[in-house]
This record gives sequence, structure tokens and C-alpha cells, in this order.
Amino acid sequence: MRDDVRGWLADGTRLFLSGLDALDDAGFDAPTGLPGWTRRHLVAHVHHNAEALSRLVRWARTGEETRMYADRAQRDAEIERGARLPVPRLRELVRASAAALAADFASLPATAWHNEVVTAQGRTVPATEIPWLRVREVTVHAVDLGTGVGFADLPDDLNLALALDVVRKRSAGGEAAALAGWLTGRVVEPPALRPWL
Repeated sequence: MRDDVRGWLADGTRLFLSGLDALDDAGFDAPTGLPGWTRRHLVAHVHHNAEALSRLVRWARTGEETRMYADRAQRDAEIERGARLPVPRLRELVRASAAALAADFASLPATAWHNEVVTAQGRTVPATEIPWLRVREVTVHAVDLGTGVGFADLPDDLNLALALDVVRKRSAGGEAAALAGWLTGRVVEPPALRPWL
């Protein structure tokens, strides 16, 4: 794992979990900026994302295909079920799955990091990309928790990596021209982008 990604992962996980620590149980019912999601949904998603990425690590280790999710319906159903759990259980699960994923990363043999896996979006990537997938989740969702953390609180190099990743992903989806016009200052109004979720 690259040193910068290792640091971002550790710091981002701490940032997300400390955001949860700052909330009382009633705060989990508050809405987020993500359509239809409360903080409960967000925490359930981050928990299940760790489990899904652990499946990719297992795939890289064993060569046996273990997809993140069977399909989008499975992912959505897991989040909805998780959002109905008691808050103490959600707190426990998200911490345990984060620790389990960290242990999976630590125990992956050096040779297995170059084995290919398939992301939930259907991209074939080397296992070296799995930690970055988790960095995106914990850092962006630390902001989404709405506990006072913003992107300005993240390191500049991480914000640059996130911005480049988002531009690449959205450009692949046909939004390159709109982004280029706005980012170069040729278009004043920001483009109407498709939902990220």
C-alpha cells in the first residue's frame, strides 16, 4: 500500500469515527445531504462498504471471485436493514468492520496486491486500488456526517486526489465538457451533475 494512501486511510477512518463519537444517539436520525439518507443510512453504508472491500481483499488473496455485492439491490437492502439497527449496534459494527478491513490489508501478501478484482461499478483494478476506495468512503462521508468537518479540514494532497478522481469518474460518464467549461472559468454557473450515489 502506498504510504500516502496508508496515512489518508488511517486519518480518514479516525476522522469518521470521531465524528460518530461527537454525536449522541438521537443525532443518528438527522438527515444528511445525501437524498433520502439519515446519518443511520450513512453509518450503515460505511460499515457494509468495509465488509464489501474485505471481500475484494479475499478475492485478491485467494483468486476466488468474491464480488463486493451481488448487485445494487443487495447493497441498497443492506443499507436499509442497517439503518434500522439500534444506534449502539451501528456504532459497534462500523468500528469492528473498519478494524477487520485494516487487518485484511495488513495481512495481504505483497504479491497479491497486484491481483485484479472488480469494483462495484464493474471496473477491473489491481488490489492496490482497494485502500483508495476506502479512503474515498471514510473521508467524504466524514464530511457528509455534518459534524463540522469540511473538505478544508482534509490535507491538500488528499483533496487533490479526490478532485482528480471525481473528474475522471464524471468525465467517463459524459460530463467532461460541462466540468471543463466550469473549471476553466468559461462558464459561470456550475454544471448540473448527475447524483453521485
